[in-house]
Formats: sequence, structure tokens, C-alpha cells
Amino acid sequence: MKFIEVKIFTSMQGIELLTNTVIELGITDFVVEDPAEIAELRNKKNTYDWDYIDENVLAMESGEPNLIIYLADNDDGKSTLKKIKSTVTKLESKAAEGGFGEGVSLGRLYVEDNIVDDETWKDNWKEFFKPSKVTERIVIKPTWENYESKSDELVIEIDPGMAFGTGTHPTTSMCLKLMERYTGKFNSVLDVGCGSGILSIAAALLGAEKVFGVDIDPKAVEVAKENVKINNFCEKVQISQGDLVKDVNLRVDMVIANLMTDLVALVAEDVSKNLVQTGIFISSGILVEKQLGVLASIRRAGFEVIDILEENEWCAIAAQLKKS
Repeated sequence: MKFIEVKIFTSMQGIELLTNTVIELGITDFVVEDPAEIAELRNKKNTYDWDYIDENVLAMESGEPNLIIYLADNDDGKSTLKKIKSTVTKLESKAAEGGFGEGVSLGRLYVEDNIVDDETWKDNWKEFFKPSKVTERIVIKPTWENYESKSDELVIEIDPGMAFGTGTHPTTSMCLKLMERYTGKFNSVLDVGCGSGILSIAAALLGAEKVFGVDIDPKAVEVAKENVKINNFCEKVQISQGDLVKDVNLRVDMVIANLMTDLVALVAEDVSKNLVQTGIFISSGILVEKQLGVLASIRRAGFEVIDILEENEWCAIAAQLKKS
């Protein structure tokens, strides 16, 4: 099967703007290549960040920040490509006029598109995904890699497939660190936007007796179900397709939401309705520069903020529902 590979080159400042822009176009599946993340891996702050970094990954450190989108090679895909190019041209014009502020550079905003065969690219990323200790106890390993775990380690084995969720991004690893920190304070968990199922599986590993993972993307649901099966948690973890706002009616001890900044603020009120008294809400995917706005939304929904983690430009928040 052939696809249109669309690569949009920008700057580190432009990554967030470009990400929000493509989401507004209705595109939710994309890959971000940010050299800053490779530099962070090289200068790891914790001994558990990475045990191995492939040389090809390190080579990306000198590259140009970009966002990659794969579109079907058909009329719909070509139509979406035209919208992307038109939107990027408008961003380029606005940036040239100083519309994003003085000193803000969005890079060259160049759109490159090529026809690719999925057989040549769909598994190439696997060579970069190695076992990684993302918290003091939790290790994430791909199904195709061997790993000899230590006695105190909890190992999550996954094949992220087209959901592109490997657990090594700060937004996911901070969620895991907060979940690990509050082990023992939850028996039932709702994972909103479960992706490849990493957080749902981690909740079961950390002691939850019942875990509900929900995602709006049917492909993510398919991948998450397979990963739950691989980790032998079919009896504890239930994955389904749905929307927190419309389709979920549960009362659990903990809700996890690793989403985009604006979505975290948007769902806070609905999360409060799905938690028991004094339940815990762990949210991530939040840009540090927008942290105050998200905190305000969380507090308005009836939560008390109890913990905040920050890494690079991202932050994660743990909040507890106040007694009524």
C-alpha cells in the first residue's frame, strides 16, 4: 500500500504551533522529530532515562525540527495535502509579518511530500526503540527485544504499532512517575486517551484491580488490546473506543489523561464526575507555558493540586478531588 509522506520543517519554537495547527485540520496521527529531545537523552538527568541510544538516533540531534504526517495516496489524501500546504503558507506569511511576536522564528516552514510504500517504512522505526527504564521501577520494552529484568522492576512489554506510543516521551514517563508515586491509593483506574495502552498496563502492574482504557482512535484501541493481551492483563484491563465527554460513565479511584494541553483543561470537569470522593486525577501533555491556565481549570472542577512534575517544556499534574 502506498502513502503520501508529508514532512513539514520548522524550528523548535514552531513545533507547538505546527502541532496545534495540524490538529485543527483534523489530523491527529503524526510524528514529531525534535533534536532537542535527542540532546536531552544524551545529557540524561536520571540513571533510568535510557540505557542505550542508537547511533542513528544521535545523528538526528543535528537535524531540523519537523513534523511527519502520513496520508493515503488517494483523492482524500491529496486534498488534505493541499490544505496542509495552504495553511503552512499562511503561517509563513504571518510569521514574516511578525504576527507571532518579536524574535519568534518558525524556521523555514517548508512542506516536503513523497510517495512511499508502507513496506519500506512501517517497521523502520523499530531499530530505534530499545528497552528503557522510564521510572525507578518501570521498564518498557518492545516485544522484539530481549531484556533481563531485576527483581524490583516492573516490565511492560509492548508493540506500539501505528499508535506510535512507546512510553519514552516526557509526557508519558511523567504520568508513570506520578502513578508510581501514588501506588496504593487506587484500586480502579480510567485511562483517557489510552493510545498503545502503556498507562493502562502500568496501572494493573502497580496494583489496580480494574482498569478501563478508552481512546477515540479505533487503531489505538486495537493496538492497546493486543498489548494488554501480551502482558496477560485481559482480566483486569478493559479497552474500548469512546469519548470521555460522551461515552464514559464510571466511578473510579484514579483518572489518567495524557492529552494535549487544551484537552486536559477541557475534560477536567468531566473527570471530576468519574472519580470517587478524594479520587486522584493525573494529567499530562501540558506545556509549561500554559500550566497556569490548566491549573485554574483543574481547580475550578473541584480539585486540589497535590503534585507537579516538569521536564523540558512539558509538565504533569496530580490533583485530588476535594470532599463535598
